[in-house]
Formats: sequence, C-alpha cells, structure tokens
Amino acid sequence: MFIRLAEQHRQFIKDLVMNLQALAIVLEKRGYIASCYTCGIQMNSASFMVSLGDNHLIRFLVSDYGITWTEMQDDRELMKLEGAEAISQLQELANLVKYQIKSSESQAPNYDSNFLVG
Repeated sequence: MFIRLAEQHRQFIKDLVMNLQALAIVLEKRGYIASCYTCGIQMNSASFMVSLGDNHLIRFLVSDYGITWTEMQDDRELMKLEGAEAISQLQELANLVKYQIKSSESQAPNYDSNFLVG
C-alpha cells in the first residue's frame, strides 16, 4: 500500500510541475514576467514565479517535501499558504488568466486557451 501511495505522490508532483510550466508559458504570452525552473529531467520539484506588476510577486514551490504559495509586495510577505490551500490559490491564478484570455481572444488569436489546465 505505501509503495503505491508513494508512486501516486510522485505522479501528482510531476503533473503539478508540468502544469506550472504551462502556466508560466501562458503568463509570458500574456506579457507577464514568469518562470518555472525544475531540477533535472525527473520533474520532482519546481520553482514557479510570476510578477504581477507594482512590485507584486508570487512564488510557488513544489517538491517531495511540500508545496508553498508565497505572495509578496514591496519585498514584504503578504500571504504564505501550504499544501491544498496553496494549490487552491494557484487554481485561482490560473482561472484569472484563463478567463482573461477567453475574454480577449480576438486580441491574441495565436493562443490556444485549452493549453491552460483548469
């Protein structure tokens, strides 16, 4: 049972990392400064960052050790969430981008809105 759970956890982390990479690409296409760095090819960890302007930065870290969402403005931490709460906050960011893109599709015809997970 524990081996199966460990493998499910590894797959979950890998899926999350792939979605972070996709979100970074979408955000960059929308004009935001965004990045997603992974360690190695196993995709078992990632560091995702996006600047929302006005010194407003979001950092999302994922690894086998945990998941963290940190929101900062003017070099001060506004919010820090972990685990499921961090993933929920990431979904809210993805939804904002997804609906913003759908409402302005005519302005960005080269973007496939199905690329964003959500």
